[in-house]
Amino acid sequence: MTDGVQVQGEARSGIFAGEDPFVLARSWLAEAEASEPNDPNAIALASVDASGLPNVRMVLLKEIEAAGFVFYTNHTSAKAQEIDSAGMAAFVLHWKSLRRQIRVRGTVERVEGPLADAYFASRSLQSRLGAWSSQQSQPLASRATLMAEVARQTLRHGTNPPRPPFWGGYRIIPLEIEFWADGAFRLHDRFRWARRAPEMPWQVTRLSP
Repeated sequence: MTDGVQVQGEARSGIFAGEDPFVLARSWLAEAEASEPNDPNAIALASVDASGLPNVRMVLLKEIEAAGFVFYTNHTSAKAQEIDSAGMAAFVLHWKSLRRQIRVRGTVERVEGPLADAYFASRSLQSRLGAWSSQQSQPLASRATLMAEVARQTLRHGTNPPRPPFWGGYRIIPLEIEFWADGAFRLHDRFRWARRAPEMPWQVTRLSP
């Protein structure tokens, strides 16, 4: 056991080296930012509805913290309602340019207050007004209806709209993180970091491809 990490099998080296999966994830993302043509922080976010039917969609990962992965959305959206109900979610980061991916599963908590306010303020004016204007996931009569609402919200809020009360972030606190890299003849390299609870040490295991 090293710094709260229990290692099984061979020592990890190269792109898999390190004793902190969040540091490793940030390192891989930084590499992707230099090579991936569009949205290297795009994640396929998975949730499940009340009937148990899975759902998945692309969102943008905004921060890899010391203990979690953060993204932002409308709290009234379908994905937010599903995540709030289940209290769990999963996602995958995939980079074709690097032939790598990171898979994450874990519990979820909301990100609100000053942290969410600061991120919202950093967005473009158009994106902030769009957040006020869209009833995300709800039926929409036409695009003209949406643009009329954007115009209305622009008149209402001007050039400095505050964060809507229905908009904020989610932090996924992982119980599993898998780092995957393409290998010749589909003999890929896979290392799974797993723990039973956020306060427990990680156990790292190499997986068969």
